[in-house]
Amino acid sequence: MTDARQHSPSAERNREPILAVLRDALPASGRVLEIASGTGEHAIWFAGALPGLDWQPSDADEEARESIAAWSAHAGLANVRAPLALDVHQPDWGIDALDAVVCINMIHISPWSAAQALFDGAGRRLVEGGVLFLYGPYRRGGAHTAPSNEAFDHWLKSRDPEWGVRDMEAVVALGDAAGLVCERVVAMPANNFSLVFRKRAG
Repeated sequence: MTDARQHSPSAERNREPILAVLRDALPASGRVLEIASGTGEHAIWFAGALPGLDWQPSDADEEARESIAAWSAHAGLANVRAPLALDVHQPDWGIDALDAVVCINMIHISPWSAAQALFDGAGRRLVEGGVLFLYGPYRRGGAHTAPSNEAFDHWLKSRDPEWGVRDMEAVVALGDAAGLVCERVVAMPANNFSLVFRKRAG
């Protein structure tokens, strides 16, 4: 039988630094939607380390969902749900009333409209005080934070002109418009950042 589990070296490298931020940012219990879960390795790692959370992985790609399901079956965790087929652009995400939304390495590998849809959808579905967590590379003050990020940005744009490393200030502004306040910016290994947004009251 073919093993559908895919492997991402970067997911294995960054899972511990990301988990350290998630432990502090996420509630002890509640429902978490992970958007663009990719291979599913992060979902299994985080759900296993944070057993009080009900973890809902998702991805728009069918092969990714197969990998997520295979990792979930392999791990046998009770708090990981079957992956959703979810594109943030669609009006119905198939899930509501969320305590947190986690999105890792998506907004630079998708058009800007995906970032806009992510914030709009998260803003409408997160409960008051709910958390949106983002991870990835960003420009700050209109400049790249490292030569490697600039090279990565050029490579992304060569793949698709609508992709690219985003300006952190523009992403924070999307949060403000959606009722999500950026309360923490955490510098991470390999010139990445974790951004923690929280849903405003009212």
